[in-house]
Amino acid sequence: MVTRLTVFTPTYNRAHTLRRVYESLCTQTVREGFEWLVIDDGSTDFTRQLVEGFISEKRIPIRYIYKENGGLHTGYNTAYANIDSELCVCIDSDDFMPDDAVELILKKWDSEGSSKYAGLVGLDYYLDSDTPIGGKLPDDMASCWLNELETRGIHRGDMKQVMRTELMKEVAPQIGYPGEKNFNPVYMLLQVCDRLPLLVINRNLCYVDYQTGIDSMSERIFLQYLDSPRSFAKLRRLEMTLRHTSAVRRFRVAIHYVSSCIIARDSRWLADSPKKLLTLLAAPAGYLLSRYIRHKAKQFT
Repeated sequence: MVTRLTVFTPTYNRAHTLRRVYESLCTQTVREGFEWLVIDDGSTDFTRQLVEGFISEKRIPIRYIYKENGGLHTGYNTAYANIDSELCVCIDSDDFMPDDAVELILKKWDSEGSSKYAGLVGLDYYLDSDTPIGGKLPDDMASCWLNELETRGIHRGDMKQVMRTELMKEVAPQIGYPGEKNFNPVYMLLQVCDRLPLLVINRNLCYVDYQTGIDSMSERIFLQYLDSPRSFAKLRRLEMTLRHTSAVRRFRVAIHYVSSCIIARDSRWLADSPKKLLTLLAAPAGYLLSRYIRHKAKQFT
């Protein structure tokens, strides 16, 4: 059977949550045409033994790749370098898919998918609930530009993007900076989704289990800003150039860009900006934001 969809999971010391991802894939209403690719980013727990046990059960096709720890974006880079299927979707190690997710994806793509689209976008749901994060999309929305959803106030919050693999390979690998492991792989996604729209699946494709404390990326975002300022500045430079972005959103991005450059002590902050006047106007607020980030980061150190 040809593999049409790769569900990939970058993971680091999440053996305690991986079984839930696995079981959700084993209970899919479509049992053929997809595989699970686990990218182990240098875990020191029992992730390898656990996944090897899953493989031995032979319930679904599984590939396991171990790599040295390098951060989330390097896990995505490894995934895109090893995926051969037409479509791919990332399911985080602490999330899982509803039973009909693969079937929904493949049927939608079979009926409407084409080279006109970058892939598909569906909903994320809060754990153990019937509540979509950010609400549902309009019923009459057949396709959308990803970046316009927040800009136009259509949807705010996490969503699940299922991408055409060939397009993601064109923008990969994502090149970061030495010592910076918090370069969000959305950098690659935004490049592709700025070129082509996404088909809309107004259905649940993923249950999201937001972690707290030391495992939470969102709660430790201020430390990430301090740990990887050049990476965040690079992401903000891209965001300032995206289409379907409001002037207000672009100004907020410029503020974050200035803040990241200050934290990185980058003297070329204005020269390297793609929107120099906007960046200059955002400079005072960017300075204040950098001070606020340093203050908030102290809570986690």
